[in-house]
Amino acid sequence: MCGIVGLFLKNPRLEPQLGALLATMLETMTDRGPDSAGFAIYGSPADMLKLTLRGPDSATLAAVVAALEAATGQAYGAEARDTHIVLSVPAAAEEAVRDWLCAHAPGIDVVSAGRRMEIYKEVGLPAAVARRFGLAGMAGSHGIGHTRMATESAVTTDGAHPFSTGPDECLVHNGSLSNHNDLRRRLRRAGLSFATQNDTEVAAGYLTWRMREGASLRQALESSLDDLDGFFTFVVGTETGFAVLRDPIACKPAVMAETGDYVAFGSEYRALVGLPGIAAATVFEPEPARVYVWERQ
Repeated sequence: MCGIVGLFLKNPRLEPQLGALLATMLETMTDRGPDSAGFAIYGSPADMLKLTLRGPDSATLAAVVAALEAATGQAYGAEARDTHIVLSVPAAAEEAVRDWLCAHAPGIDVVSAGRRMEIYKEVGLPAAVARRFGLAGMAGSHGIGHTRMATESAVTTDGAHPFSTGPDECLVHNGSLSNHNDLRRRLRRAGLSFATQNDTEVAAGYLTWRMREGASLRQALESSLDDLDGFFTFVVGTETGFAVLRDPIACKPAVMAETGDYVAFGSEYRALVGLPGIAAATVFEPEPARVYVWERQ
């Protein structure tokens, strides 16, 4: 079943409230996905690349980062949040850091990379996951979140959303793709790699591949209507944008609200009722097979 939330702020004055608003929206979707939860936050642009790592616990992560810094002779300004830690890495050093982690710390996963995006996800009730990572205290321009009910795979952190396969790009998904195995093989031949068997990671990879080929976010989503088979609702985040797409059948619930200050998405309207000014918002159901995109430069 799963629940999706997203919030894109048009008004920069609301940015300090982003995390608190998103946390409330995420918790409201608990009964649509009590198994695990995750979220992506787009904060202020960083001078260096932010690599978000996930490990079994904070002590293991701290030891791995210390070993990495000793091996490379570089300090990475690590910021720890429970089972995740964010490193500040020169863009030119990203590949070397990833190679070192693969060779020396196989139990540590790179969850996301980008100048603005940080992704956090874990098993547990959405409210507990949000508290563990301090979501309510995070600021930024936009964020997306997901609460998971694992109906086709085990309850694991690997299966939690969002999924990211490119810098500052991520996706959450409610639904199921029937051709994800074939598409995964095609994308691997195009140079992409995948950490899980989750169909949502394939959808994220597809958008990354299309945008690497020169497509805009809107064009990539439009082409997915032809190339992805199944039923789905996507909410997508990029460095500057926020997008929503439902498949042509649109059997999964979705509602949006827009004001002069923000655009919000929820699997159900009750996820939106705590937003400021919601009583005066334009509330609508996104149309099937129509791409909605908002961007800030």
